[in-house]
Amino acid sequence: MGIGELDREAHVPEATGVGAAPRTLAEALRAGADGGIAALLRARPDLLAPVPNDLTQLATRAGTRGSVVRALERLDRFALQTAEALAVAPDPAPYPVLLALLTGDADDPEIEAALPRAVGVLREQALVWGDDERLRLVRTARELLAPSAQHPSPTGLGPTVAEATSGMSPGRLQEIIAAAGLPATHDPVSAVTALAGLFTDRTRMAALLDTAPPEALTVLDRLVWGPPYGEVTATPTPPVRWLRDRGLLLPVSTRTVVLPREAALHLRGGRAHRVPEPVAPAVATAREYRPQVVDGAAAGQAYTALATAEELLKSWDQGGPPVLRAGGLAVRDLKRTATALDTPEPLAAFWLELLYAAGLLASDGEADERYAPTPAYDDWLDLPPAERWVALVVPWLAATRTSGLVGTLDGKGRALATFGPGLDRAAAPEVRHRVLDLQATLPPGAAADRASVLARLRWDRPLRGGSGGPGTEPAPGTEGGAGADLRARIAEWTLDEAELLGVTGRGALASPARALLNLPLAEAAPDTAHPGDCEPSVAASRAATLLAPLLPEAVDHVLLQADLTAVAPGPLRRPLAEVLSVLADVESKGGATVYRFTPGSVRRALDAGRSASDLQDFLTAHSRTPVPQPLSYLIDDVARKHGHLRIGAASAYVRCDDDAVLGEILADRRSAPLRLRRLAPTVLAAQADPKALLEGLRAMGYAPAAESAEGDVLITRADAYRTPPRTAPAPVPDGPPAPDATLLTAAVRAIRAGDRAATVVRKEPSTPLAAGALPRTSAAETLATVQAAALTGSAVWIGYVNAEGAASQRVIAPVRVEGGFVTGYDHTADEVRTYPLHRITGVAELEDGEA
Repeated sequence: MGIGELDREAHVPEATGVGAAPRTLAEALRAGADGGIAALLRARPDLLAPVPNDLTQLATRAGTRGSVVRALERLDRFALQTAEALAVAPDPAPYPVLLALLTGDADDPEIEAALPRAVGVLREQALVWGDDERLRLVRTARELLAPSAQHPSPTGLGPTVAEATSGMSPGRLQEIIAAAGLPATHDPVSAVTALAGLFTDRTRMAALLDTAPPEALTVLDRLVWGPPYGEVTATPTPPVRWLRDRGLLLPVSTRTVVLPREAALHLRGGRAHRVPEPVAPAVATAREYRPQVVDGAAAGQAYTALATAEELLKSWDQGGPPVLRAGGLAVRDLKRTATALDTPEPLAAFWLELLYAAGLLASDGEADERYAPTPAYDDWLDLPPAERWVALVVPWLAATRTSGLVGTLDGKGRALATFGPGLDRAAAPEVRHRVLDLQATLPPGAAADRASVLARLRWDRPLRGGSGGPGTEPAPGTEGGAGADLRARIAEWTLDEAELLGVTGRGALASPARALLNLPLAEAAPDTAHPGDCEPSVAASRAATLLAPLLPEAVDHVLLQADLTAVAPGPLRRPLAEVLSVLADVESKGGATVYRFTPGSVRRALDAGRSASDLQDFLTAHSRTPVPQPLSYLIDDVARKHGHLRIGAASAYVRCDDDAVLGEILADRRSAPLRLRRLAPTVLAAQADPKALLEGLRAMGYAPAAESAEGDVLITRADAYRTPPRTAPAPVPDGPPAPDATLLTAAVRAIRAGDRAATVVRKEPSTPLAAGALPRTSAAETLATVQAAALTGSAVWIGYVNAEGAASQRVIAPVRVEGGFVTGYDHTADEVRTYPLHRITGVAELEDGEA
C-alpha cells in the first residue's frame, strides 16, 4: 500500500456501525484505518524512534509527557483552545458540550465552522480519542492543561466545586447549601452535587445572583476571567462573606479563596475562553509595487550582499582574528570588522555568521588558532554571481545559528560571541520558512505588514512564542522566562535579513526567492509560473536563472583619472577585480567603485611578483582612458626603490648594496625599537622578527622586500592562506526529522503486523505461563508442532532467542521445516523469515480462526 493510499484512508469518516466504543487510545488506534496511524506518525515523528512494536506501545509512547508537550507546542491557537476547553470539560465530553464551552450562550458561526477541523487535528495527533459522543483528552494533556493552584489554566478557570470542597467538613457543606437556599442532604457527595447543580442551572443561578450585594458582584467581576484565586483577611468584608457563605467563593487555605469553575462559567455566559480565535489572523498588505520593481530592488540588494561577502572574505585572506579560548570571536575583532565594513556590529555579526554557515569561513585548527577563509571560498568565487547568491541564501534558510543573539547573555550570565557556542536555536529554520511563506500568500509585489506577520506567527504556535509551554521547563535550544518571545524576535530578524540578502525587495518577496522556496511565481515569468514541489537542486537552479538577468553585467575595464584614482563603472570581472584589489585600495563603493593608487598599494602589487612594466601594461590594457602621467611616475618610483633593501631571517637581517642607506637607518631614532647593529658594510642584524622589521622600515618610509633563505625575493599572494578543508556547521534539529513516504508505509505495516501478533488469542498451555513468559516445549514437541502447522497451513506462537541473546515472542505460519530450520511467514515482522529450531524455546497453538 502506497503512502497516497494511506493519506486517503486517513480522511475516511469513522464507522458508525454496531460495536463497543474504544476504552483506550490503543483500542481507538486499532479500530482506525492505516491512514490515521500514518498521519499520527507524520505529525509526531518522535513516536517513530524506534518504530513501536505494536499499537499498545505506540499509544503508550504517544501519552508520555515529553511527547505530549512537543505535540501541544505545535498546535495552532484554536486547536490549543479546543484542547484547553476539553481539559475543563467533563471526561468524556460530548461534542455539543465542547462546542458550548467555546461559543457560550450565543451562537458563533465561525467557531462552529472551525471546531471540526480543530477536533480533527487533535484526533490526528492522538491528543483526543473517542467518537463525538465521548471525546477524551489524553490523560497527560489533561494534567498539563487542567487548572491547578500550581499551574493556572490558560482559560483562567479554577477547580470544580467537587475539587475545591474535597477537604471540607460535612457540616460546613450543609451550611453552604442552606445559605444558597438548597434543601439539606444526607451526605457530602449529594451536597456537592446539589451545589454544582445550582451553579450550572442558569435560571436558579441568575436568581441567586440577583440577591447579591452590588459589591459582591464587583468581587466576582475581578475573578471571573482569572486568575480565580483571591486573598482574604481573617475578618472578610460583608460582600466577600456573602459570597463565601453561599459557596461562590470556596476556601483554598486560611487566607485564600477560589471561584469554582461552574460559577465562573455561568458568569462568563458558558465560555471557557474570553476571546476564542477560530480564524487565523490575515496577513495584511503594507504597500504594493509592480513585481518588476520588487525584483529589481531585490537584485540590487543581492549584488550588494555578494560584494559585502567578498570584501569581508578578502580582508581575511592572510588569516583573520584569533579564536577565543572559550570559542568564538572577540568583541574587539567584531568591532574592527564592523568598522572595515562600515556597518553596525550586529550587522557585521550577521555577515560573519552567514559566511560561517555557508562553509566559507572557519578556524584553521592550528595551535595558534585563527579564523580564515576555507578552500570552498575559492570554489565559490568561481561560480557565476547568481549561483553565489543561491549558495549564501540556502544555508541561511537552514541555519540554526542566530546572529541576533550575539552580545546577549546565556543562562550562566556569559555574553554570546560570534562563531561561539550557544547561538543555535532549533526553531530558527522553521520560523524563517514560515515568515517567507506568509509573505508569499500576498499577491506578487505586495509587501506584508510586519505586525500582521508576527500576529499570525503567534496564532500558528502560541506555546512556542516565548510565553512558556504547558510544561515547566523550556525545551533545549530555546529560551524561556526572561528570554521572551524568541520566535517573534527571529521573525523580526528574518524580515531584516531577507531584505539585506535580496530575498525580498522593498519588503515584498522577489521572484528568485519564490523559485527557491518552490512557491508560485509572479505573472512576469509565465514560463516558470508554477514550479511545483521540485527538488532543492532544481529550485536553486531556477532561482539562479531568474536572478542572473537582473544583476548588473560585469565589465572588463576601468577609467583611470589624473588624481591617482580609477573608476569601475560596474562590477569587474574576476581577473581584473583580483589584480586591481591588490594594486589599489577601495576608496568608495556604490553604483561605481572608486579605487585609489598609493605607494603602499603599488608596493603590495610588486610584493605579489609583478614588475613595473607588468603593471603599466595591465593598466593600459584595461583602461578606457590613457594611463595618467602621475600614475606612471608613482609605479616607476616605487618599483625603483622596491627590493633595494633585503630582509631575511637570522633573527632578522637587513642587507643593502648601498652602505650609506644602512648608515642612515642606524642613525634614525625611529629604528631604536628594532635594535639594529651593523654586521658588515652591507648587512644589519635586528633582534625583531622579519615581519616586524618589514613593518618598521616601511613605517620609516623605506621600501624593503622580504627574501628567502636562498636570497630570492619572497612573493606574497592574496590567496596565500586557507584553512584545511572544513564542513559548514550542521544545523541543530528541532526534534526528529519528518519521515518520508517509504518509512511511513513500512512503519505502519510493521506496527500493524506486531499488533496482530501481540493481540492474537493463544491456546493456554498445559502449564500456565507467567505474564510475558516464553512458551517452553521440548525439542521433539517443537519439531512435531511446527511440522503439523506447515502441513495444515496454520499459525503457531513461538518463543525465540536470537544470536545476541534477546528473547521475543512471535506468531509464524510455517511453510517448510528442514535441515534444523523452520521457514514461514512471521506475522510479527510482516515478512518471511527462517529460524533455527534450536533457538526456539517452545511453541504453542493458537485459538481456532486466529492469525
